[in-house]
Amino acid sequence: MKNSVPKQFLEVNKLPILMHSIRAFNHNNIHIVLVQNDAYKEMWASLCIKHQFDVPYSTVSGGETRFHSVKNGLSHIFKKEDQLDQILIAIHDGVRPLVSQNLINRSFEEVLRKKAVVPAVASRDSIRMVNENKQSISLRRDRVHLVQTPQTFNGELLREAYQAPYSSEFTDDASVIEKSGYPIHLIDGDIRNIKITYPIDIAIAELWMAESMI
Repeated sequence: MKNSVPKQFLEVNKLPILMHSIRAFNHNNIHIVLVQNDAYKEMWASLCIKHQFDVPYSTVSGGETRFHSVKNGLSHIFKKEDQLDQILIAIHDGVRPLVSQNLINRSFEEVLRKKAVVPAVASRDSIRMVNENKQSISLRRDRVHLVQTPQTFNGELLREAYQAPYSSEFTDDASVIEKSGYPIHLIDGDIRNIKITYPIDIAIAELWMAESMI
């Protein structure tokens, strides 16, 4: 992002990105658990005071990788719940501030039936993969989907899957579930549900937020 401030704390529409993401889940009695790098706790606390941010949530320390961070968050939930087969857990990237209520609701509705639900959008670009021999190979675009969050799961299914030791193959929660042998059910994602990664994404997010207020 070419900025000394962590990207989740950069402002979009006069509010830190992470606050938009948390606010999106503050409905229907959803209990929010924020998994956060300990080095940023003071900065986050200052931002909450500055912006009078009062959405209720619990805070858990992050880990070395995404896998370990998610596992820490799950441990916080699991020690408080004993009927995990009745618990639904949505795991969301803090830097996806444009997640819609429609997508969140559809994720929770579908997970009741499928137990492992991941939103994705079809690729609009031609796709090529580099194989082990460094050769570029064309892939069929209609078979490639770009994964988003929230990735939503049955609690017991998550508990069992995250008993596995860490692997570099675990790039998201769906890959952990899939490794445990359970299939992933894709639902339609949202092209606006972008992950803030580059400076231009800030401008795009602000434009889409402005449009949603019209």
